[in-house]
Amino acid sequence: METQDSQQNFNPVQISLPNSSAVLVLGILSIVFCWCTGIVGLTLGIIALVLAKNSSKLYLETPERFTESSYKNMNAGRTCAIIGTSLSGLYVVTLIVKLLFFGAVLGGLFSTIPWHTFK
Repeated sequence: METQDSQQNFNPVQISLPNSSAVLVLGILSIVFCWCTGIVGLTLGIIALVLAKNSSKLYLETPERFTESSYKNMNAGRTCAIIGTSLSGLYVVTLIVKLLFFGAVLGGLFSTIPWHTFK
């Protein structure tokens, strides 16, 4: 009787972790697009990190249901997403600093022009 119950609960077929491929693709794309404007890479990286968190939680609850290779793909995608998000964030911060610097320079330049003589 015990062997029948244990055989019914045993599921030898493992499935792929949901969104593991999507996390990997989005993580890689976040690195690729981090140099465009920063916003695209930042968005893709954040989406990949959210999907990775959900997939990781699902895997840790029942690891015997999922293949180890899909878990490794998800971890690789999460690592790429962290790198892409960091690079994109750095790019956005430097872009903001550059805009503030050039705005200050142009503001100082235009404040020295004698505008009252152009009336």
